[in-house]
Amino acid sequence: MARGQLRIYLGAAPGVGKTYAMLEEAHRRAARGTDVAVGLVETHGRRHTAAILGDLPAIPRRTIRYRDSDFTEMDVDAVLARRPEVAVVDELAHTNVPGSRNGKRWQDIQELLDAGIDVLTTVNIQHLESLNDVVAQITGVTQQETVPDGVVRGAEQVELVDMTPEALRRRMAHGNIYHPDKVDAALANYFRIGNLTALRELALLWLADSVEDQLDRYRADQGIAATWETRERVVVGLTGGPEGDTLIRRAARIAARGRGAELMAIHVARSDGLRGADPGTLERQRLLVERLGGSYHQAIGADIPTALLDFARGVNATQIVLGASRRGRFAQILSRGVGATTTALSGPIDVHLVTHERVGRGRLATPPAALSRRRRLVGLGLAVVGIPLLTYLLWLLADDLSLSSDLLLFLAAVIGIALVGGWWPALLAALLSSLLINFFFTPPLHRFTIAETENLLALVVFLLVAAAVSGVVDLAARRTREAARASAEAQLLGAVAGSVVRGARPVTALLERLRETYGLGSVTLLERSPDAPESPDRQRDPRAWRVAANVGEEPCGTPSAGDAEVGVDGDLRLVLRGRLLPAADRRIVEAFAAQAAVALRQERLAEEAAAARPIAEADRLRTALLAAVSHDLRTPLASAKAAVTSLRSADVEFDAGDREELLATAEESLDLLTRLVANLLDMSRLQAGALGLRPALLGLEDVVPSALDELGEPARRVRVSLPAHLPAVRSDPGLLERVLVNLVANALRFSPADRPPAITASEHGGFVELRVVDQGPGLPREQWERAFLPFQRQGDRGNHAGIGLGLALSRGLAEAMGGSLEPEETPGGGLTMVLRLPVADEEGTG
Repeated sequence: MARGQLRIYLGAAPGVGKTYAMLEEAHRRAARGTDVAVGLVETHGRRHTAAILGDLPAIPRRTIRYRDSDFTEMDVDAVLARRPEVAVVDELAHTNVPGSRNGKRWQDIQELLDAGIDVLTTVNIQHLESLNDVVAQITGVTQQETVPDGVVRGAEQVELVDMTPEALRRRMAHGNIYHPDKVDAALANYFRIGNLTALRELALLWLADSVEDQLDRYRADQGIAATWETRERVVVGLTGGPEGDTLIRRAARIAARGRGAELMAIHVARSDGLRGADPGTLERQRLLVERLGGSYHQAIGADIPTALLDFARGVNATQIVLGASRRGRFAQILSRGVGATTTALSGPIDVHLVTHERVGRGRLATPPAALSRRRRLVGLGLAVVGIPLLTYLLWLLADDLSLSSDLLLFLAAVIGIALVGGWWPALLAALLSSLLINFFFTPPLHRFTIAETENLLALVVFLLVAAAVSGVVDLAARRTREAARASAEAQLLGAVAGSVVRGARPVTALLERLRETYGLGSVTLLERSPDAPESPDRQRDPRAWRVAANVGEEPCGTPSAGDAEVGVDGDLRLVLRGRLLPAADRRIVEAFAAQAAVALRQERLAEEAAAARPIAEADRLRTALLAAVSHDLRTPLASAKAAVTSLRSADVEFDAGDREELLATAEESLDLLTRLVANLLDMSRLQAGALGLRPALLGLEDVVPSALDELGEPARRVRVSLPAHLPAVRSDPGLLERVLVNLVANALRFSPADRPPAITASEHGGFVELRVVDQGPGLPREQWERAFLPFQRQGDRGNHAGIGLGLALSRGLAEAMGGSLEPEETPGGGLTMVLRLPVADEEGTG
């Protein structure tokens, strides 16, 4: 049986028309004679959606009983039994009610697809699992219902239903999305222009990536290696030399000329891991690429042109930017070089060879000596002393040994000297050996002439073999030293990265690691002062610099005050004091410097984010407060004004009962308004730290009845159970009563009529724990902390539910009195609020 096909209508936000577009497609298929059935469609009260749903045949839903309430979900068994050609199933990311066949609706849809049924469905971009944290950061709302990206990417068709933010807000204002009483709050919060623009961009980018993945899969399945220029991609090859900055900027200009072009930089390291590029230079160039909007990559390959082209073809690149060869003319005759080879093999990919100041000047630096100075001196001494000594011994044994034996012994000596001192001592030993062999062991003796051609050939071969073996031994020693150094540098850089990740202050951790590694007295990161006066010698002018970070001894005030200086960029200098560093160590120090610059910027961004967080929170509270005031405060004001206006009206005669009812309405509305305003004032005092406390010795048996009396008639059904010998607490009477009023009012709001809330208390660990228990719908554990945020309300309760300050204010007041307020699950369902207050000590009772 062939698997069904999935078509998804993707939107950036609710209300863009996904369900409408899906139903239009269902009608088109039904008009063509396709058997279409509606498994589940949610109209959310939108008249246009309900109208287009029309007469499409719908499969009855399944009713599920959960927590004494009835819910309806798609009946998967009924759809499978009906077996339409196309099933219309709305809201792909929906979470099914417990007791359903599957936990998620996308799992239901997978069953339909497995049964060979095509499915039309919808999803919003904020429900994709990979974007959940991004959407929460943008909108401030964490989506609880998500769907794996793989489910959406696996669809045969994903169609974007797009709408500009302005058009969507107009649709919202006309009441085409939400009920009119929710429009103002929605426009002021989730449906702000900035939020909608960001969500729209996320949807477009995600869909573009999805299309690109499909194209890559198609090219891979079809074995297509040729570049398809669907989008300009510029790859710049970096060697780690200083010309890389020029190449990056040239490639960035090329990419900027192609609208939407991507910039990618790649460094190909040799597979043997030796003769690596300067890590400090590469790190700075990586930062430059990222500042210009590109991405940095690394690859390993024995053949650099092949590895470079493999990467370029893998990313579907259209252009490659390389630097002209640094090698001299003679070296270019022997080998074409990376640029010429890449150009010859590139095929349809354009290759740009960019000139720079290092063209034709050879390699950037000579390789370091393979062996230490001490070993080279020892090898030189062995050559000068050991070869004559060996000659004397062999001269004593001249009657017992032939010339070939002498040559082998001298060759062994040369190899030994090469192992100890390297190339130059071994070469000296080989030349000295050839002269001594000629003088003492080759006829005619004691003359620098050779009579027989065979002896001349043997001596020449000896010299060549000795030189070759010495070169191989020296090269092996050099490679061993380079490998050891590369391993040590890799371990050091890995430790640096670890210290940055683990450290609370990454800049300080980096500088301390550098100081410890090289035994320095102090390491200072200097930053150019932006408001410093012009100076002819900024390197020595302390007014031109300020200390950004320092470890060790007294910091260096200027770059010239240290023993070594490494430039990070135009504004940062890393100054070392304690000892001079060799050139070989400077590469690692430059990598440290580049990482320190990144860490410094990260620290400052974190500080700016921390400073902006209270401002953003205040703005969020202000926006929520305006929305709350426009809705929740307006309702009691309107009721009170209507009652008073009616009483003052001369056109209508009211009897005593009507007047009493109107007065009661006005009084109730004004009491509600008073409580709302009081909560707002207390919350503002809490946030400003200006809440006045008047602690006193209290018994809960006195405070609880007062709180229930304030709530009036509804509180009479609250069950109260307080132990007779409960210890007293020391709290502010008015604030404690306010906390209890808010907690009990919240419990009454969500408790079923046949199961009223209860109040219990107990003593534990020096605290009195008072529990306000309700058996309502409860709250998922992951939403407990969110319930304590201001202006949050559980469920859609209408405007009479208050502005959502009760729990937030109650927790703040409890903590101000030295206590705490935490939620816990009610056995059998519901939510219990636990108010913990410290027991009054003996001194407090006085």
